[in-house]
Amino acid sequence: MRKIKIAAILLLMTTMVFQMENGYGQSWPQLKKMDNGKALIFVSAKNTSMMLTQIADAPFETLNQPNERQVCIFIDPAKTFQTMVGIGGALTDASAEVFAKLPPASQKDLLNAYYDKEKGIGYNFARTNIGSCDFSSDSYGYVADNDSLLATFNVDHDKKFKIPLIKQAITAAGGKLPLFVSPWSPPAWMKNNRELLHGGKLLKSCNQIWANHYVKFIKTYESLGIPVWGLSVQNEPMAVQKWESCVYSAEDERDFVKNYLGPTLQKNGLAGKKLIVWDHNRDLIYQRASVVLGDPGAAKYIWGVGFHWYETWTKSGMQFDNLRLVNWSLGEKYAHSMVNDFNCGTVAWTDWNILLDTKGGPNHVGNFCFAPVHADVATGKLIFTNSYFYIGHFSRFILPGAKRIACSSNRDQLESTAFLNPDGKLVVVVLNKTDEKFPIYLWIAGKAAQANSLPHSIMTVII
Repeated sequence: MRKIKIAAILLLMTTMVFQMENGYGQSWPQLKKMDNGKALIFVSAKNTSMMLTQIADAPFETLNQPNERQVCIFIDPAKTFQTMVGIGGALTDASAEVFAKLPPASQKDLLNAYYDKEKGIGYNFARTNIGSCDFSSDSYGYVADNDSLLATFNVDHDKKFKIPLIKQAITAAGGKLPLFVSPWSPPAWMKNNRELLHGGKLLKSCNQIWANHYVKFIKTYESLGIPVWGLSVQNEPMAVQKWESCVYSAEDERDFVKNYLGPTLQKNGLAGKKLIVWDHNRDLIYQRASVVLGDPGAAKYIWGVGFHWYETWTKSGMQFDNLRLVNWSLGEKYAHSMVNDFNCGTVAWTDWNILLDTKGGPNHVGNFCFAPVHADVATGKLIFTNSYFYIGHFSRFILPGAKRIACSSNRDQLESTAFLNPDGKLVVVVLNKTDEKFPIYLWIAGKAAQANSLPHSIMTVII
């Protein structure tokens, strides 16, 4: 069985603030009618007014043999790799609560900014939490204590803020928004530490009850008009956190999937849901995948492996800090991660909260962080960070069904990735994190288009 991996990239920091005085107000021009002899170029660059700005077209001219002085991005559409599923962000309790405090005009602006394919950056993938997480205003669950039959199961908590936001996001995305769901913790009474927080482990006596809980959640959400594309077994299964958390070793997760969750999904008509394991830091992904996918009994139920963008030792540096909002390099971290993840085979990518307040919350344990968009709930204004635009250089142009193609820079100062969309258009993203300006050639089969890669910039080229 072919195994692929899905990137669930979480808790990303945001970047330089761009505040729109009248709300979002951003609308990019429609892509021009394609000219096979030209490349369409979009640029965001530090110390300029260009944020996903379309600049002059670049014609293709013959260049059979580049010389060593020419900076080139070599593209080969004949060499294809993985197929993209989507790019998006998490629709958490925190995002939903902040969204509900905004005036209708700002709510509309936010939805357009993220999900509209022409007015915004075209998010087409999403995640949400099963039960409470750190980015909830409180800890909560869906069943009464010791209700092993789940007879009291209900999602009334989610109906106030989260479900309305998810439904509006689906509508804004054109009626389709693949969503995967993840628990941060089973109910406290199902765990050996008898609390939602501080890690703990799922009691063996509750394995089947917890597997049934996923089914209850998915079927309840779908009955309310929210299709569920997939699920992960557990968010960060090796982390003991001061917020909602639960620990699974690789063997624990393997056996839970093989003996309980996989068969339970199958028996309840949910075999088509995409089941994702790991959903934690990249530095242990190989060990987890080796153990879990090495067992055919577990592997037959698994669609892919999720991983987060950070390594374990860097995680302590993710807290919200207003001074970092003006640090341009934080936006570049998004693009660096995305370019390299895609080039290593990632098929889908999700950011963490789509929206937070100006304190980096709400968060019931003080674990504040960044989002691509923050809201001043007192004024109703949206604050767009440059990470929003950096992500947009990928999400607005790389479509579901796109195939990654061979792409290589001949300078290590430039990072690049490229895709072939289902409509036949090529999308090339070039990241420049240096202080240098590079005149570059986008080279395909003996022809090249010239462009300038500005200092601390990102460029998307449509061919």
